[in-house]
Amino acid sequence: MQAWQVHENGEPSEVMRLDEVAQPVPGEGQVLLKVRAANINFPDVLMCRGHYQVRPPLPFTPGVEVCGETEDGRRVIANPALPYGGFAEYAVADAAAVLPAPDSLDDAEAAALHIGYQTGWFGLHRRARLEAGETLLVHAAAGGVGSAAVQLGKAAGATVIGVVGGAEKAAVARKVGCDVVIDRRSEDVVAAVKEATGGRGVDVVYDPVGGEAYTQSTKVVAFEGRIVVVGFASGNIPSPGLNHALVKNYAILGLHWGLYNTKNPKLVQHCHEQLTELAARGAIKPLVSERVPLAGAAGAMQRLGDGVTTGRVTVVPSLGKGVSA
Repeated sequence: MQAWQVHENGEPSEVMRLDEVAQPVPGEGQVLLKVRAANINFPDVLMCRGHYQVRPPLPFTPGVEVCGETEDGRRVIANPALPYGGFAEYAVADAAAVLPAPDSLDDAEAAALHIGYQTGWFGLHRRARLEAGETLLVHAAAGGVGSAAVQLGKAAGATVIGVVGGAEKAAVARKVGCDVVIDRRSEDVVAAVKEATGGRGVDVVYDPVGGEAYTQSTKVVAFEGRIVVVGFASGNIPSPGLNHALVKNYAILGLHWGLYNTKNPKLVQHCHEQLTELAARGAIKPLVSERVPLAGAAGAMQRLGDGVTTGRVTVVPSLGKGVSA
């Protein structure tokens, strides 16, 4: 079969190679999946660079989120068990963690429902306890992780402010439901948030960016507000001033969604049921901005790493073989 493999650490476009490899053999408690769609996530980029907390042995196939088909014909979503990731014709996954793909979503949308929306649901509902009527600020609101949080915030009854970089991304943020969109390239984020909230600030901040975005968050978070730290796409991990959190009376909440798979897997299942119901009634729908054939995975992953994509970019192995997605 064909599979992308990383033979050394570096930029995806430089270190990924499309190889002919043996079809993976599932281990005990695992299932073989024919990949129908594989979503590109920022952790894939970080693993290529050798900067992620998980470092699979070289060579490995990236792709941490798929919609696949089991050998008995079930359509499922899963996190592949590395080193046999999703940017391949076949992957393997732990049987206990496989979830049914929602009927209301196509393969690419179903693949995109998993990590980003689970992260958003846990961040907003489990960690921040977002309530209807509150104001939510989402950094990188046009990206895959951010757009999921925007939709989940709207579904929860919040007013959503999205921060983006550039006019094109501003249009995407409006499309996914932001009530207010702030272009950090042309506007003062702090001043714009204060103007939009009448000086009060926001109740919850959802931050997958870090760096300057986190600093801005501390300046606009309201009394008893919550900042959810999701990731550091900027490459800059901030060092928060805890005296500032004390004086302003806000909470800093970390979120590592992957831990729930081992610490509380039943909650992951519950979250999936909630997301499936929201998708069925149209309250959420993953924004798949681009579908690429397997041969285009490395270039697409590089674009994500360079910060020029919006929504989700999904690899569909059947594309380029005369079969539509």
